[in-house]
Amino acid sequence: MSFPITRPRRLRRGAAIRRLVRETDLTAGRLIYPLFVMHGRGVRREIPSMPGCAQLSVDMLVDEAKSAQDAGVLGVILFGLPSRKDPRGGEAYDPEGIIPQAIHALKRDIPDLQVWADVCLCGYTDHGHCGVLEYGEVDDDATLPLLARASVAYGKAGADAVAPSDMMDGRVGAIRAALDGARLTHVPIVSYAAKYASSLYAPFRDAAESAARFGDRKSYQMDPGNAEEALREVALDLEEGADIVMVKPALPYLDVISRVKDEFGVPVAAYNVSGEYAMVKAAAERGWIDGDAVAAEILLSIRRAGADIIVTYFAKDAARILKEFAG
Repeated sequence: MSFPITRPRRLRRGAAIRRLVRETDLTAGRLIYPLFVMHGRGVRREIPSMPGCAQLSVDMLVDEAKSAQDAGVLGVILFGLPSRKDPRGGEAYDPEGIIPQAIHALKRDIPDLQVWADVCLCGYTDHGHCGVLEYGEVDDDATLPLLARASVAYGKAGADAVAPSDMMDGRVGAIRAALDGARLTHVPIVSYAAKYASSLYAPFRDAAESAARFGDRKSYQMDPGNAEEALREVALDLEEGADIVMVKPALPYLDVISRVKDEFGVPVAAYNVSGEYAMVKAAAERGWIDGDAVAAEILLSIRRAGADIIVTYFAKDAARILKEFAG
């Protein structure tokens, strides 16, 4: 029927009716909060390019995670800053390294919090690349055993999931085999299956102190122009044993999130990355936008595209933001 019989505005007139007919809902329970952990005690080092985020010692990390859980967030993902760096990223797979220390503390003090551990070498190597170097290039196959060792160390420490973000070919299979061999068959793999070589990671590299000393990561992260390749990458990771697949970044790749969800029907995560967060914060600080409303709209768009889980630096404030935005 046509106007005036059909009036879509009838279902937009008030907050209650809008909530009743809303097609896509987002709750804080679908968000994962990224946290940066470092050695020391009583340390909270603010990250200038990511207002509201900080590098935290383990004790401060526990406090921050408790605060997020109180807000309704169900889980965190950890990124470590080592005490020292070397060519092979040794602390990444050290059972006594910063990430196992943090996992132990979180599971001791907040046992029902989901604790995910990012698996990559870039923050631990002195050259800043995500794998072992041979003749100036990242050696894919030489890197796999180290990623597997890191995953086992995190699983033994109590991680609820490991999340390889390195984009080495075959790493999901290597990690699955290592976890199973260590009797960690219960630990799921959250694979960064479609991780693009994006310009939006710069603030994260400040936070994780993981910038490459030379070159770039385009030889192992995906070309932003490719979507079919993302589907192939996801299919490969699922074949190798991934339990959840991730698209990163989220906002410029909503089409990829949607296609992955439609094609595979598996749990899909999306990473609302540091550059996306920093742009909102910077514009809000200048009074150009309502930062809370924009953040909520961004998160809802990622969810609407098909993401079941969103990794986002907005997570701690999500319960308040989403509640206010719901009307």
